[in-house]
Amino acid sequence: MKAFIKYIAVELGLDHPGAEYPNICEGTDRYAMFKVGPVLSVSHGMGIPSIAIMLHKLIKLLYHARCSDVTLIRIGTSGGIVLEPGSVVITRQAVDGCFKQEFEQIVLGKRMVRNTHLDDRLVQELVRCSADLGEFPTVVGNTMCTLDFYEGQGRLDGALCSYAEKDKQEYLRAAYEAGTRNIEMESSVFAAMCNACGLRGGSLGRSSPNCPPSPPPPHVSSQAPPIASLGLAPALPPRRVSSRAPPIASLGLAPALPPRRVSGPLRWDLLGLSRGPRQGPQCLCRDSRATERPER
Repeated sequence: MKAFIKYIAVELGLDHPGAEYPNICEGTDRYAMFKVGPVLSVSHGMGIPSIAIMLHKLIKLLYHARCSDVTLIRIGTSGGIVLEPGSVVITRQAVDGCFKQEFEQIVLGKRMVRNTHLDDRLVQELVRCSADLGEFPTVVGNTMCTLDFYEGQGRLDGALCSYAEKDKQEYLRAAYEAGTRNIEMESSVFAAMCNACGLRGGSLGRSSPNCPPSPPPPHVSSQAPPIASLGLAPALPPRRVSSRAPPIASLGLAPALPPRRVSGPLRWDLLGLSRGPRQGPQCLCRDSRATERPER
């Protein structure tokens, strides 16, 4: 997000030697947020719950800051279907794993369904931008939003796999015929919340070659690990883990960091959108109890 905001600063002519771009959400460990001119650059984690929480906080922030004519654009990676690696998919609408153009959520025990069609005019604007740049292949299509990275996306190298290569290929062909061009895990709730809140929304997904529509080439050995069927490099050999290492080392993760004390309020003044001591969004991007939980 910081690299992106630096790029935007250059594009808008707002960059200068020694310019600093502070993380406005530095007092939390949930998101990173940067601002230059009229642009906010905000991170989110993986999956629908993560981006949904961020969007609730961000939309409240924008509302209390009295922003108008807001456009939200999500930028991320995705698995492409019958696409040249590196192609960018401009999402027309998000679909679920059954190719339905909807986002379903249970609210107070009841099934709520929201529309996932993104702004048509913004789609066309993004297409024109791509044509002007001419730097990478761009297509417009549906984006499948799944609930997980493995079985939900037809991969064969997860901890569970209840289907074969043939089943995966048939499913991906059906997805392509239904207009799906890429797969990821956030677009449906993004589109649904943009629609529900009356915001222009767009989604850009850069594709990787993990969803070919045809069987692997003949030279791939039948003894290859499942990951080879996705067109990716073979899995690395297992790593020796010392018996004296902490359990977390077996996951390939770094040791836990020591508790960090949250000092002072968030720097909402850096937004340049303050409306006074009680009207600004002092608590919209962090837990209001953060100061009571220094271990965060």
